[in-house]
Amino acid sequence: MDRILIIQTAFLGDVVLATGLVEKLHARFPQAQLDFLVRKGNESLLKDHPLLNQTLIWDKKQGKYKSLFRLLAHIRKQKYDLVVNVQRFGSTGILTALSGAKETVGFDKNPFSLLFTRRYQHDINSGTHEVERNHLLIQSITDAVAAKPKLYPSEADFAKVEVYKQAPFICMAPTSVWFTKQFPKEKWVTLINTIDSKYKIYLLGSPADKEYCNEIISQSINRQVTNLCGNLSLLQSAALMRDAELNYVNDSGPMHLASALNAPTCAVYCSTIPGFGFGPLADFARVVEREEPLHCRPCGLHGHRACPEGHFKCAYDIRNEQLLAVLKEATWQ
Repeated sequence: MDRILIIQTAFLGDVVLATGLVEKLHARFPQAQLDFLVRKGNESLLKDHPLLNQTLIWDKKQGKYKSLFRLLAHIRKQKYDLVVNVQRFGSTGILTALSGAKETVGFDKNPFSLLFTRRYQHDINSGTHEVERNHLLIQSITDAVAAKPKLYPSEADFAKVEVYKQAPFICMAPTSVWFTKQFPKEKWVTLINTIDSKYKIYLLGSPADKEYCNEIISQSINRQVTNLCGNLSLLQSAALMRDAELNYVNDSGPMHLASALNAPTCAVYCSTIPGFGFGPLADFARVVEREEPLHCRPCGLHGHRACPEGHFKCAYDIRNEQLLAVLKEATWQ
């Protein structure tokens, strides 16, 4: 097999989890040209990836279908032997079905999957992790063992963040696209105020998160906190997270960045649950969630703009002591 394309045009975390396929396919076909298709905005995750030949970008702002069919023309010219479509929506199903590849594979939830060479069930309630569900697509040509996701920050990325590693430090990524996946602001403030002052604390996020994290700092009495939102690229953030004493994250993209660098992780789950199969994968990874069951939790696979019940107990009932206990355990390792 000489030319392979992987397609995952969903969110940042979904792309990170799909990188396990790159690892596995490269191990099985070391001479093959591996390409990866993402949507505009996620391509920086794969910058200078040593196992990838090229990263294709679907830029919907150029016109969703205009860009799609431009991509299709490019894909057909590549004459792929295999197209692996991890995405479950129709647009990428069109690309896959019309790719001209010798073999096409994806999930049965894709509306065009009947046109694929092979299709597999994607069961969110199977009790398996998403990387294992993704691995089903290539298991017949590799083996039964899924590979963990992996990203490759460059030497320049590590050099960029070296200045922040002069003392023991903790990273926190307080925001999420979804409100009910996001640990509340005042709870982050409480956590920051109770962490030993020997630790530097770095708040990570995009430029859009900067104001939110400034508000956290303004409400905190801990003077060891620095807002790095918008200052670092995704790979630079991952390079910093790798060497943290601990990374406090929501059920969101930064959790998967931590997994891809095997960085110590404390994942705070509010409205969602690890049982959906998107939990942390680092060697040291702990989940913190409400200790008692809640009749309305989980309230969905993804988060909501507001708590459907109006009380958000899945977040507010998480005790600060639970979070501090993970830090204590991590620093004992």
